[in-house]
Amino acid sequence: MPWSDAKPLAGVRILDLCRVVSGPFATMQLGDLGADVVKIEEPGRGDEARTYGPPFVGGESAYFLSINRNKRSCVVDLKSEAGRELIVALASTADVVIENFRPGTLDRLGLGYETLRRGNERLIYCAISGFGQAGPDAGRPGYDLIVQGESGVMDITGDPDGPPTKVGTSIADLVTGLYGAQAVLSALMQRARTGTGGRVDVSMLDAMASLLTFNAGMYFATGISPRRRGNAHPTISPYETFQAADGWINVGVANDRFWTSFCRALDLPDLAAQAEFARASDRAARRHDLKAILEPIFLSEPREHWISLFSGAGVPCGAIRSVGEVCEASQLSERGVARSFAHPAAGDVRYLASAVRFDDQAPPDAVRPPMLGEHTPAVLADWLDLDTAAVERLNAEGAFGRSRTNETAA
Repeated sequence: MPWSDAKPLAGVRILDLCRVVSGPFATMQLGDLGADVVKIEEPGRGDEARTYGPPFVGGESAYFLSINRNKRSCVVDLKSEAGRELIVALASTADVVIENFRPGTLDRLGLGYETLRRGNERLIYCAISGFGQAGPDAGRPGYDLIVQGESGVMDITGDPDGPPTKVGTSIADLVTGLYGAQAVLSALMQRARTGTGGRVDVSMLDAMASLLTFNAGMYFATGISPRRRGNAHPTISPYETFQAADGWINVGVANDRFWTSFCRALDLPDLAAQAEFARASDRAARRHDLKAILEPIFLSEPREHWISLFSGAGVPCGAIRSVGEVCEASQLSERGVARSFAHPAAGDVRYLASAVRFDDQAPPDAVRPPMLGEHTPAVLADWLDLDTAAVERLNAEGAFGRSRTNETAA
């Protein structure tokens, strides 16, 4: 059996105290890699992402379903003493705790890092927040839109003559989730060497600022903030979007060799010979002149014509596809990315699988997202070896809320 069949993180226990997007996306990455992810949810309500919609499928939020596969759900009332004691007990057997509460919230509940590590020196505690655990903005709530703006990314996104524009997906949440998963994997490697755990601080603002890369480099070099350029690149041209007769395409003429191939494909020897466009820096400096020449050419044929033409010439290009086109693309289905799982309420739910694969094998089938509190008794039996009577006592003590819920009793 290839080692990947056993899943790389098999046996690793993740106690997931996250809600909404950034934390759940991080724990989903770890669940995709085989970790046992136990999602702690508020009794009765659960993760607020369960309410995000429309659309809802069979009463289940499509939003929630998209970021909570490969997890088990356990309801615990963090406001009750019995519930907090239960979290401490679960953390004592966990490898990793991940939370994305506002800094200080879990400390006030008696569930912060210092408390949880007393019973488990090997514990890795990952705190995801909007602005980090320290600094003047540490106490601010961090939501994707807010952080996209605060990070500078919105200021360089959109039409030069239009307003700042957010990225079309929750990029601040998602990239933070990826950093969180990466940090946990690194901490697990370090623990394997040292035998002890530690604390990980992942900030949405830090994560988004890291994406500025060359834009920050340009500012540090010149003292001038880059401005919005639409779909144009600051140092490469043509490396942008063009309208075809029936849609839009991107063309990436990233160097002088591609420029020669590009002009040859278009049968424009005179353009290739013009000295003012000979080098990449010349084309970037005269981008508007070059674009004025190319725009009417691209409008003359449909996008598939241009993609076929440039692909044959070895020039990087691609269609600007709708989300629907991407979800139905043969490239994804043939690689085993577009999949489905059966859900007791939502029925057949399609999803996009993990981007990570080992030994050239497609990712294993995912376990569908859990119903609220679906696995509470099973988790307590697996992690704490509690029998039915012990679970009943915890319920009577209010660990699962003020009264028994159908989910807890299941």
